[in-house]
Amino acid sequence: MAATRNGYGHGVVDAAKRDKRIVVLCADLTESTRNDEFKKLFPDRFIQMGVHEQLLAASAAGLALGGKIPFITSYAMFCPGRAWEMIRTNICLNDVNVKVIGSHAGVSVGPDGATHQAIEDIAIMRPIPNITILAPCDVNEARKATAAVAAYDGPCYVRFAREKTPVFTTARTPFKIGRAEIYRDGKDAAIIACGPLVYNALVAAEELSKEGINAMVINSHTIKPLDGAAVLKAAKTCRAVVTVEEHQVTGGLGGAVSEYLSATFPVPQEFIGVPNAFGESGNPFELVEHFGMGVVNIKRAVKHVIKRKRSYA
Repeated sequence: MAATRNGYGHGVVDAAKRDKRIVVLCADLTESTRNDEFKKLFPDRFIQMGVHEQLLAASAAGLALGGKIPFITSYAMFCPGRAWEMIRTNICLNDVNVKVIGSHAGVSVGPDGATHQAIEDIAIMRPIPNITILAPCDVNEARKATAAVAAYDGPCYVRFAREKTPVFTTARTPFKIGRAEIYRDGKDAAIIACGPLVYNALVAAEELSKEGINAMVINSHTIKPLDGAAVLKAAKTCRAVVTVEEHQVTGGLGGAVSEYLSATFPVPQEFIGVPNAFGESGNPFELVEHFGMGVVNIKRAVKHVIKRKRSYA
């Protein structure tokens, strides 16, 4: 068990050792956003902005125009949340090379409650032109994603979780921006997931296999650009899709998948995510269950979408 935010902390140090252009800007949350090691190793490349997320984004745009590769870091509720207009106009409209790092995303922030639980961040970022959006599934993939966006030319948003979650990929597990990975083959339904809930999807698929249901599991770590080819192939193979994300059911990965399939190959789809509600304070894993994103809920959605597939046919 390890938090995906830890993968960012290791990854940004790795990237900074290779590229002296990388700088980190922080909004008074150095330890929480896992920038403490970067600050220690590269004090002249670390900028503490204080509690001013809008200035964080605007300053980063200027640094990028000057040839730097800025990583801007805060809780996802505040960056991109509070800094959205500056990210849209200063960063994305100018198409500058800034990496927006949103830590503490999802309801698994836990006791901090609704004010700090970013469950709309993908939805507000996805419509902005020029932005690439990633949600790594575990600490190892988070480290790879951080390195990948550091080498990628253009604005990126990467969301990370606060709570420790299962580590189930390795250093050798394939990862490439824009390419979804099939973690489990199947033909009865395709579960397309992102973030730490990919693990729940895998557990659900394994349990369903004991009931004679063979579900495919896809890790769609890149939400924008969506790997349309992988989604289309899964839809044609399984003829039924369930999307899983720790985010509102509106506007996130599920929305991206449904928009793509409605234009290319419509199939029945079920959505696992927060059901149009604000977060609550509580134990992180209990909150995931409370909002219907646990293994039991994924299994139920798969069974339901298979029934819909049969009536749809």
